[in-house]
Amino acid sequence: MIESIFSAVANFVLNLISQMGYWGVFGLMALESCNIPIPSEVIMPFSGFLAYQGRFNLHWLALIGALGNLFGSLISYGIAFKLGNKIKQFFLKSKIFASDYLKAESFFQKYGVRSAFIARVLPIIRTFISFPAGVFKVSLGRFSAYTFFGSLIWSYLLAYLGFYLGERWNIIENYFHRFDYLIVIVIVALVCYYIYRKVKELKSRNDLA
Repeated sequence: MIESIFSAVANFVLNLISQMGYWGVFGLMALESCNIPIPSEVIMPFSGFLAYQGRFNLHWLALIGALGNLFGSLISYGIAFKLGNKIKQFFLKSKIFASDYLKAESFFQKYGVRSAFIARVLPIIRTFISFPAGVFKVSLGRFSAYTFFGSLIWSYLLAYLGFYLGERWNIIENYFHRFDYLIVIVIVALVCYYIYRKVKELKSRNDLA
């Protein structure tokens, strides 16, 4: 099921880039950074392969990929920024999640901008990092700069791999899929542990009441 969905998404990506060129790359990379899981691990290597064929310039390709990521990130950031106060009030009204929200807010205010840079080279996480950055209202200017340069590194790396491998560009997918699965497993494990800890904390409070 998952493989068939990924295959359909990959075909959509390949067709759009083939038809729209640089604009297709920009749009797809923007969607990826706007919380829509369209894999840059397909977008940029395939585009790099097209650069190998002479259809794209590798350097322009990396720049456009990074600009697309920045554009999508700013949309996600803006939406989250507007919803930030409502989200904050929702969590602060909760006796269970209030302290965790404040800890997360403190972390993002201190390390959020640098976290955005690191997240830009991590599959899956890079797709969603802009939303919490907006919720916690990290510096927009610094966030934009770190997002752009992190995305530029990521875009250039993937495009260059596609360019270097030529017609074998799609073997990159298999390696990144394994890393994707590992990240998903880690995230699910952390969420399960967090829920377990909260349930235990709630039970402890009820026993003391």
